[in-house]
Amino acid sequence: MRLALLLTTAASAVLLAACTPNNSAPAEPEATEVAEAPALNVNVLNCGTIAISDLDAFSSAGDYTGLADEFTNTCYLVNHPDGRRLLWDTGLPGILAEAGPTTQAIFTVSLDATITDQLAELGLTPADITYVSISHSHFDHIGQIDQVQGATWLAHQSELDVIIPPDGSAPQVDADQAALFQAFGGLQREAFTGEKDVFGDGSVIIFETPGHTPGHTSLQLNMPETGYVLLTGDLYHRAESRPLSRVPRFNFNEEQTLASMAAFEERAQRLGAKVIIQHEPADIAPLGGVIR
Repeated sequence: MRLALLLTTAASAVLLAACTPNNSAPAEPEATEVAEAPALNVNVLNCGTIAISDLDAFSSAGDYTGLADEFTNTCYLVNHPDGRRLLWDTGLPGILAEAGPTTQAIFTVSLDATITDQLAELGLTPADITYVSISHSHFDHIGQIDQVQGATWLAHQSELDVIIPPDGSAPQVDADQAALFQAFGGLQREAFTGEKDVFGDGSVIIFETPGHTPGHTSLQLNMPETGYVLLTGDLYHRAESRPLSRVPRFNFNEEQTLASMAAFEERAQRLGAKVIIQHEPADIAPLGGVIR
């Protein structure tokens, strides 16, 4: 009886509410704050400076003889929205941050802060790096690979074979470079040929540009603000080298280099891409330390 009375009372209340005119204005929906979705962004790291007393080695045409220049040496921390990160190139050896400027032959190299130091300024540690990839195996691009030993190395097969010969023989490089190569031995690695879609969504692609070294690669970024960006690696070293197609005397294969330059320029034109020469101060300074 009590349950029947409760049900009758509840039904009457619903009916009364339905028949009573509602003169009050509808309640305004509560404003909700929508967090902006994270976007792909890139921190440009200062991985050293290279002063060159005679640029003759950087043009087989002979037109750089007697010229001097100073190169930037940059690394790139690519931050994907899902939290994964790629470190592109690792710069000059970290020991230079303590040793100060060091001269060998035509090169005077210096480093203000290590990659680990610069990651700390961003609130990160080397353990936050998911992947590391190098454009090629020269000393100024592999110098701090020892600082990201927990990352997976995305290695072009031809460059992997230079660093760790498949037949187990010693690398065919000088002793200083061979010493730097040793730090690659403990890395987990994923070898590739052709193109490597780093995050699987087309936003960051490593592509082949052989000639400077057998497995030289460049990096394509699809940025939310800038659009397509191409990082050259050492396909070009100076702004002047690009329109003149200048090939360093020490390149592995000049014919391959020229073919890679042609393919690179076709890609840049097709994508309407911004090209960044990694050693060119005029390309690096305007970035202000970030690519968006």
